Amino acid sequence: MNGEFMEILRALERERDIPLGVLWEALETALTNAYKKHCGAVGDVRLRLDSSKAGVRLFCERTVVEEVENPHTEISLEEARKFKPDAELGDTVSVPVELEDFGRIAAQTAKQVIVQRLREAEREQIYQEFHERVGEILSGFVQRREGPNVIIDLDRVEAILPPEEQVPNEPYRPHDRLRVYLLRVEKTTKAPRIIVSRSHPSLIRRLFELEVPEIREGSVIIKAVAREPGARSKIAVWAKEPNIDPVGSCVGLRGTRVQAVVNELYDEKIDIIRWYPEPAQFIAEALSPAKVLQVKLNEPEKSALAIVPDDQLSLAIGKAGQNVRLAARLTGWKIDIRSVSQLAKGTVSTGEEEKEPKA
Repeated sequence: MNGEFMEILRALERERDIPLGVLWEALETALTNAYKKHCGAVGDVRLRLDSSKAGVRLFCERTVVEEVENPHTEISLEEARKFKPDAELGDTVSVPVELEDFGRIAAQTAKQVIVQRLREAEREQIYQEFHERVGEILSGFVQRREGPNVIIDLDRVEAILPPEEQVPNEPYRPHDRLRVYLLRVEKTTKAPRIIVSRSHPSLIRRLFELEVPEIREGSVIIKAVAREPGARSKIAVWAKEPNIDPVGSCVGLRGTRVQAVVNELYDEKIDIIRWYPEPAQFIAEALSPAKVLQVKLNEPEKSALAIVPDDQLSLAIGKAGQNVRLAARLTGWKIDIRSVSQLAKGTVSTGEEEKEPKA
């Protein structure tokens, strides 16, 4: 192995960010195994690489003994002093490996180890890079479908959008640009498996962070998100300063900020409401756009009864109970709805049906 070998290793260290020591150790192990196989050596054979101006040389570490039983691991005192004049019994002596045909084998082994370590290092680098970005938004393009999975091109790597993370009404056409939520990164025997989502509620949160400077800066905080992917979402926002309108900040001038998020989500409807620390006030706001007259709380059961005008009942419930369902998820409270006339008759609406209240 000539003097250019070290230059190649140092170049790889710089370009691929592989520590020279890691590559060096891997080479020594691989060459030791190749030597043992080539020479039929047994026992604890230890080969050591050494670099100098003359190039890289290979040495076999042998123990000085009185009587040699294994020539691959032991050396006589007489022979040892040819390499180390002051050698004594029990010392370790480095003996140059000079086999005519092992040079070719060593070069092949070195090449294989370098290629393998490059692959391993690149896989580890990709894993670490994306593992640190779990929970972020990534931008990519739809590349193809593989069975139920959609493959997203993230420039130098591919991500998987599995069926459970897809939104039913989104087309996922090849070359469509998409923003996806990085859900997790899994180590495999090959390349890391990058799993992304289009249905995760936090996708809404991250999209608003991109579009609303006040959220990025921390002056407006998204307190809660509830989502039925592809249909409708509700987000509750709060401002640290009283002079900041959190809802207006998210809506933007003429609705430009919220519309950018809606466009990214293929026209999914988004309700932006103000968060309140008082549960009754928050629940009333969460049922927006319906107007709520009163909210009665049952704190031990964490349930609430919302009373609305008769003409607001269907709006409060929403299509197939969607509005009240999202409000319940957003607030964390079980919500029943009663109109003024139902209050008089003693019936309760749960968002899916009307029924007599339990005694």
